[in-house]
Amino acid sequence: MLQAKQTLRDLEGRDEFTWRHIGPSSEDLARMLETLGHTSINDFIAEVVPAGIRMPAPLALPEGVPEHEALAELRTLAQQNKTFRTFIGQGYYGTRTPNVVLRNILENPAWYTAYTPYQPEISQGRLEALFNFQTMVSDLTGMDLANASMLDEATAAAEAMTLCQRMAKSRAQAFFVDRDCLPQTIEVLQTRAEPLGIEVIIGDPLAELDASKVFGVLLQYPGVSGAVRDYRQVIEAVHAQRGLVVMAADILSLVMLTSPGELGADVAVGSTQRFGVPMGFGGPHAAYMATRESYKRSLPGRLVGQSIDSNGKPAYRLALQTREQHIRREKATSNICTAQVLLAVMASMYAVYHGPQGLRTIANRVHHLTSVLALGLQELGAGIENDCWFDTITVRVNGNAAELHRAANARGLNLRVIDGERVGISLDETAMRADVEALWSLFNSRADNSLSFEAVESREAPVLPGHLLRTGALLSHEVFNRYHSETEMLRYLRALADRDIALDRSMIPLGSCTMKLNATAEMLPVTWPEFANVHPLAPAEQVAGYRALIEGLESMLCEITGYDAVSLQPNAGSQGEYAGLLAIRAYHASRGEAGRDICLIPSSAHGTNPASAQMCGMRVVVVKCDDNGNVSLEDLRAKASEHAERLAAIMVTYPSTHGVFEEAIREIADIVHNHGGQVYIDGANLNAMVGLCQPGKFGGDVSHLNLHKTFCIPHGGGGPGVGPVAVGAHLAEFLPGAVSAGSQGMAPGNRRGAPVSAATAGSASILPITWMYIRMMGRDGLRKATELAIVNANYIATRLQAHYPILYRGANGRVAHECIVDLRPIKDSSGISVDDVAKRLIDYGFHAPTMSFPVAGTLMIEPTESESLAELDRFCDAMIQIREEIAKVERGDWPLDSNPLVNAPHTAEVLAVEHWEHAYGRAEAVFPLPSLRQAKYWPPVGRVDNVYGDKNLICSCPPLDSYMED
Repeated sequence: MLQAKQTLRDLEGRDEFTWRHIGPSSEDLARMLETLGHTSINDFIAEVVPAGIRMPAPLALPEGVPEHEALAELRTLAQQNKTFRTFIGQGYYGTRTPNVVLRNILENPAWYTAYTPYQPEISQGRLEALFNFQTMVSDLTGMDLANASMLDEATAAAEAMTLCQRMAKSRAQAFFVDRDCLPQTIEVLQTRAEPLGIEVIIGDPLAELDASKVFGVLLQYPGVSGAVRDYRQVIEAVHAQRGLVVMAADILSLVMLTSPGELGADVAVGSTQRFGVPMGFGGPHAAYMATRESYKRSLPGRLVGQSIDSNGKPAYRLALQTREQHIRREKATSNICTAQVLLAVMASMYAVYHGPQGLRTIANRVHHLTSVLALGLQELGAGIENDCWFDTITVRVNGNAAELHRAANARGLNLRVIDGERVGISLDETAMRADVEALWSLFNSRADNSLSFEAVESREAPVLPGHLLRTGALLSHEVFNRYHSETEMLRYLRALADRDIALDRSMIPLGSCTMKLNATAEMLPVTWPEFANVHPLAPAEQVAGYRALIEGLESMLCEITGYDAVSLQPNAGSQGEYAGLLAIRAYHASRGEAGRDICLIPSSAHGTNPASAQMCGMRVVVVKCDDNGNVSLEDLRAKASEHAERLAAIMVTYPSTHGVFEEAIREIADIVHNHGGQVYIDGANLNAMVGLCQPGKFGGDVSHLNLHKTFCIPHGGGGPGVGPVAVGAHLAEFLPGAVSAGSQGMAPGNRRGAPVSAATAGSASILPITWMYIRMMGRDGLRKATELAIVNANYIATRLQAHYPILYRGANGRVAHECIVDLRPIKDSSGISVDDVAKRLIDYGFHAPTMSFPVAGTLMIEPTESESLAELDRFCDAMIQIREEIAKVERGDWPLDSNPLVNAPHTAEVLAVEHWEHAYGRAEAVFPLPSLRQAKYWPPVGRVDNVYGDKNLICSCPPLDSYMED
């Protein structure tokens, strides 16, 4: 019977979603608090978070709403977007995502909730998919190797420019850019070049290039105008002057055109968006970057290679990791620490599903329709500027481009307005005969309507230059020639997913990486057509829904962080860092203090911090940390004083990289401010602050946030991400401005900072995830999530402290939202390493915590608020049992070279050997806890040999003839 005093609100459960997002129940919370010696969560949080930074009042956000209400609100916004037939092109195209890929990758948590594959033994599925991506790109570009994707085409071009600067033997300081490059690429190149002192020269490479004055050249192939040009002579001229050549190439056109590698280019970049990834108002999309074998150690980003496991079987892994900013820090060549994995997987599977013949059909159809369109327009008297094309033509319109554009919009069509005299038209996979006829009618001023598609089609003649047509095999490896039925494709995708551990299978307790629930209600809107099928250069009046979404989300994030302005343009945390430091740099320059170029960075900082600083032309000065992991105030004062005239900023992570709330954060900020610098607070650990404290209120001038951590955008196996940058009012005008060639009205007019990404709104199509999370959680739910993240971490630390040393704690003996387990004493007493413990956790069904960061020989554990007490206990039980196994090695019960830790992980195949030669039993190897007999993850490979993989680098599928030779 209902209680008389219950209200409708009580029955509807207004915060229902909060307790679906948060793992522990109220009863579980009480038990954990009891373990921690508390009965009140408020009292416990007061013991952890310093009183001096606590918020005096709750967040000024609405209450949370149930899932269906939030979805209804967001649907109202989505319906304000207009999805016209779009022929804008400029690097973004309509595409058809194969349904089997849509359902089984983009909408499948086995793929989108996985983490970056640092632990290769439990990442073999997505590593194989990325290996396929690299093979696809290498084959189509004609290069020796490709990386596992980049953030967007413009970023890839910028990275290619700096690769050329490092590797070219030319002493020149200028980089030449083809005038026919994508406008957004040119702008991002200019952003990257300026702090590094690189002069960017823009012109016609066939007429205006002096190869002796540049270290590199960027060519667009085909050009944004649609022109398909033979650049062999340009490439030879640049090489003769010891420079290098980058070609930005459309991935679909390479199915028909001679590859950049065959033309002689040194680097190829581009986007794979049109291989089945929706436009999504600009992202996320997987760019590609490929190069020659000789430049492999200078190639930025992820590189998947093939090695062998402990049983001699082939196994995939991330290769050549010594190239990365994690290790090289301020000497890093790039601050990129991620990729666009989920989107790269989609693009690779698009190629796998269609195969070489299917891709040829798609490319030929697009080219055929474009040719029919062009011939028909010529018959109607329109002036086609280019004499050859793949999918794009430039049309002269005698000064009425704006009028034509309005007429097109009235018919539900979008063209690209180049200037008052010209428009551009690009066709894509989704184009139909009706589209060609609609475009003809737009240009048709004749009284009759007699233009016949069949008649024009019958006159269609080849327009691509014969000497630029691709010859030879295309995607000949078996993987691109087998899975063309949906049944086969479905089973292939399932087989790959089964090889991995993602959040749909188990807790992923990674410190500083915040692997939390990516709720289904948050993910659903990503594929709504009103969000997915919008071109980033669509007119402002067609994207009112996106504008409202973005403005609303920026406002929410300002309230949460305590800052005054936010830009959502950066499409990764690394880009957010970069944008934040560029804002600081521009601010100092605006005050006549351009000489401020010193960036103070604590020794414990993540590698992207010093890498980002050097990319902005700043010099890194390291500040020491004390024995408790805190910034040394004594050393900070000394360094700030020493560099007072040139101090630009300090970059500090809060809570600290060591997992504690430093009591002196306000004093740190005051010291830097008093010496003329700005305070950059890295938002990687914001999950410990939301609703409790605001970095913009306790000394921060700028922070980047990770929406793919704190705000529920899934990691996708190592990407996508969004890294917004939040700033105080004095820095707002220096936030990234709009890409001038598009996204009209999507950035406030007072923002004059240089763009850092190809699209003004960055990876806009995944912003609904964060909007939904904040809207459903509301002010109280967000605070509860933070509190439970802190409780969960302290519960794990308390359960494990009798078995392992907990390395750092705050003033009251508590950790923040993560804790560091110190395995160095265990290594000394037993010989068992941090690697051994990490690999042994796989036998227990867990992804390992963060290894050897920020301290070598440690594990950093972050459970997040989404993990239940049962899962926390399951993890703790595993770690405690592993400690018992280590004790057996310490006592001599098991020899160091024959125990379940050094031989972990154990595959099912290993158990099948006839003679078991280890000092421990088979059951001890694979069922160390009874619960594993009910639910067991079987790793597909044994421990992967990293050294072998780097010495014998294989980064793409070998051609079929190599198998025949074997």
